[in-house]
Amino acid sequence: MAEFIKIYEENPNAKEIKKVIKVLKAGGLIIYPTDTVYGLGCDINNIKALERVAQIKGVKLDKANFSFICHDLSNLSDYVKQIDTATFKILKRALPGPYTFILPGAKTLPHPFKKKKTVGIRVPNNNIALEIVRQLGRPIISTSIRDEDEIIEYTTDPELILEKWDNLVDLVIDGGYGDNLASTIIDLSEEQPIIVREGKGSLEIF
Repeated sequence: MAEFIKIYEENPNAKEIKKVIKVLKAGGLIIYPTDTVYGLGCDINNIKALERVAQIKGVKLDKANFSFICHDLSNLSDYVKQIDTATFKILKRALPGPYTFILPGAKTLPHPFKKKKTVGIRVPNNNIALEIVRQLGRPIISTSIRDEDEIIEYTTDPELILEKWDNLVDLVIDGGYGDNLASTIIDLSEEQPIIVREGKGSLEIF
């Protein structure tokens, strides 16, 4: 049975956030709100938890394309190779916001991601998600809980999300109704930006 806690985005309660951190540090899986679709995530450094997420998604961990939810751009160099000024300016303009940026992966990536040439970075415009990673002190990985064939309510209504995911995860955060539009994915790992998926984020950031 998953724990179900209500956290308000305008002012995330520190005590409730601490509960989330405790679950993450113990290797638990959480479902949490972002500025787009609710996400399924875990501590980026916990291999067992990462493997559980990969299993739920039906992929091998080393083949999984999980995004990293970061609090801001300050620790980017731990996960991303040196980026040029133009790329950094795009990131500064767009984040926090509903974007996933694909960037060249650093050699210091956590073990399961070592062979990855690129990583997806998210800094969502959502205080709950940002406060979780700020207090954890490192990113959580993120993968959308949305299924193309699914009834929308099962990915936007926290109570229905709990009903569906109750036996798969350890904690579900009720951060209000979620969005059904995923993030815009932009690949900045090559010479020119490539729009991989057009989602909620506007393309006027260039």
